[in-house]
Amino acid sequence: MNLKTKTVKDSVITMTELVLPQHTNQLGNLLGGQLMHWIDICAAMAAAKHSETVCVTASVDNIDFHNAVHLGEVITLKASVNRTFSSSMEVGVNVISENFKEGKTSHTNSAYLTFVKLNDDRKPEKTFEIIPETDDEKRRHKEAMRRRKNRLKSLPKN
Repeated sequence: MNLKTKTVKDSVITMTELVLPQHTNQLGNLLGGQLMHWIDICAAMAAAKHSETVCVTASVDNIDFHNAVHLGEVITLKASVNRTFSSSMEVGVNVISENFKEGKTSHTNSAYLTFVKLNDDRKPEKTFEIIPETDDEKRRHKEAMRRRKNRLKSLPKN
């Protein structure tokens, strides 16, 4: 069975969220769990866009919190597929916050998630190959293989 190929730009999803009181802690900062929720949604949409079907979260490598996000700020999440394997794929998410009043932007978070493409029977199914085009996409594609090897090493031995 020949699967078509897609480019990284074919998988890009951009989400924008306004940080409201229900998204913050007692200090007026965005709750980490709320941000993780938005990251998972954005990444899932990128995986689904690439695979043209439902994909499920298999793992989250890490979510790095670089800078706090405050009440009233706007965050933009940008996700794309970095690399595909068989039925799985690594999706990278970058989060930027923006304070309109101060005219400032800040890189607040990065995350890597693994998703699995499911068929109609909810079984893993081979996904489309992804072709990196730009130097940055090629770098992320190469780094995704290193991260995958580390993920596989950390799996429990049966």
